[in-house]
This record gives sequence, structure tokens and C-alpha cells, in this order.
Amino acid sequence: MDDFTDEKTNNELVSYAPMAVATSAPAIDLVGTSFVDRNPRTLLAYQKDLKDFQGFTRAPPLQAAAALRSLVKLARVLGLVVWELEVEGMKAAAYRDTRGPGMAGFRMMLDSLGDSHVEKAVRDRAILRLLFGMALRRGEVVSLDLCHLDLESGRLSVMGKGKTQRESLSIPPKVLGSLQAWVEIRGQHEGPLFTAVDRCHRGHRLDGSAVYRMVSELGKAVGLTTRPHGLRHAAITEALDRTNGNTRSVQRFSRHKKLETLSLYDDARQDLGGEVARLVDLSA
Repeated sequence: MDDFTDEKTNNELVSYAPMAVATSAPAIDLVGTSFVDRNPRTLLAYQKDLKDFQGFTRAPPLQAAAALRSLVKLARVLGLVVWELEVEGMKAAAYRDTRGPGMAGFRMMLDSLGDSHVEKAVRDRAILRLLFGMALRRGEVVSLDLCHLDLESGRLSVMGKGKTQRESLSIPPKVLGSLQAWVEIRGQHEGPLFTAVDRCHRGHRLDGSAVYRMVSELGKAVGLTTRPHGLRHAAITEALDRTNGNTRSVQRFSRHKKLETLSLYDDARQDLGGEVARLVDLSA
């Protein structure tokens, strides 16, 4: 059930780190230390990697298979080993489609909700506004609690990708209005900002899968195939259009670590490769 996924995952990861196994105490401490202050999604990925490595080495306990590069690096810092692994990590594939549904697609999805004041429509409208208007990732949206939203000052505290501390962001007017409308319906009680509104799971935190389905269904309703990250792509592309390709300014909006990542968006937006190809083709 989607509304319980986050809580279940977090509990599994917390209980996983200190698991007692028949191996050396420093190794147990090392694995536990490596999971401290990690993002839940990162923890889940690390746990999967360790399980895969365990299968490869046929090590009986999971911690006995924990000879991965990140752990070895931490072991060197802690003085447990003096050697290091020199195997390079796999490079992530470049973004295949950085355009998303575009501004027009976003507006169509928003318009499909109309001006309905039905609980679900108001909630979904606020989520759509956050995904596009502030280019938030779905994980950042579902991790929000009411206490992270300051309607008076118009600020939102977001836990960014790979971060261990929240960052305070300014909320643009239309996004702020949609959040105000949702909070009026949701109420001022503590807890997750976005919750399920169906009878079975009412009040439980929405998870990423629920947001993914919501965005996909709204897209299908207007003839689009899209996903939450597609709205982020569309927002960043729109930001580059509006700023005439000012990647440094847009980097503050997208919160990408590397400026090079935004170059992918800018290249796709202008189709620079295609333009050069046309010039070459004319001269052939």
C-alpha cells in the first residue's frame, strides 16, 4: 500500500544498520557508520548494492559482503585499512529527454483539474504547482511536513537530493496560493503536508508512487505521457527560455550540483547539435 511505503522503508533501513552478525566488530561499526545521515532513497540503494555483492561473494551475512568502494573509503578515513579500491564507478547515462511535457502540457494538466474545490483536486493542484513552479523532485514533495511550510513568509524548507539538511526556498505567488488552498482543507495539525484522501488511507503520507500515478493519470487524461520528473524537466527548460539560457541563474532554481548538467538542458532546448548538423548538410 503506497501510503505506508516510506515508513516501512525507513524502519527496515534503521533496523538493518545495527544488525548483529558473526564478523568483526569494526566491520559492523563501519557498515552502521556508513548509513548515518543518509537519505532514505540512498540507503535503500546501498542496501541493494550490498545484497548484490553478498550474492556475488556468497558471503552468508550481509555485513560480510560490505567490501564496497564507499565503505573502503570510510574505512581508510577511520584508520581501519591503509589500502583503497581503484575500480571506477559506472557513469550515469545522460538525460535522454530534458524537455518534459513543456509549459503547454503543464497547463493542460492543470486545466484538467478545473477550478474544483474538491479535496483531491486542491491537493493535486498544489503538488503539480510544486513540481513545475519550483522544479521539486517527487521525493522532495512527499518528504514535506506542515512545519516545513511558512505561509506568512512564503518559504519552504526542502530536503534536496543528496542533502542532509533542508534548504529554505522562496515560494512563487501561484505556488503559494495553491498551498494556502490545500492547507485550508488539510488543517493545521502536525504531520505530513500531503496525505491520502481516500477512505482506506486517509491521513497517511503520500509516497512517491502515489505522486507518480497521479501525474501519469492527469497526463493521460489530456493525451500526454509524462511523469513527475518530466514536470521538473519542463520547468527547467522553461526557466532557460525565460532567462535566455542563463545557466548560472537557473542553477539556483534547479539546485543542480554541477553546471554541466544544465548544459544538457540548454543544448536540448536550442538543439545546437541539430543546427550544426544542418549547416554541415548544406555544405555537403
